[in-house]
Amino acid sequence: MKEYSKGIYVKFKPEEVEILHNRMKEAGVQNMSAYIRKMALNGYVIIPEWPDLNQVISLHSRISNNLNQYARKANETGY
Repeated sequence: MKEYSKGIYVKFKPEEVEILHNRMKEAGVQNMSAYIRKMALNGYVIIPEWPDLNQVISLHSRISNNLNQYARKANETGY
């Protein structure tokens, strides 16, 4: 893990914190320190777009379920 030796303390207004939380949510980031550090140093956060990812995950889950059913049946019948 990286060690940071200098701390910079910044205060935000409540509405600014809400904006930060919204932008972090849009970017899929949960660590506020990492988000602010990335924005301060680079000026942007890359948001990967995988529109079909949920569908792929769903299909993978269904295939795994079917495979488990086949394996269970094979074990029950002695194959």
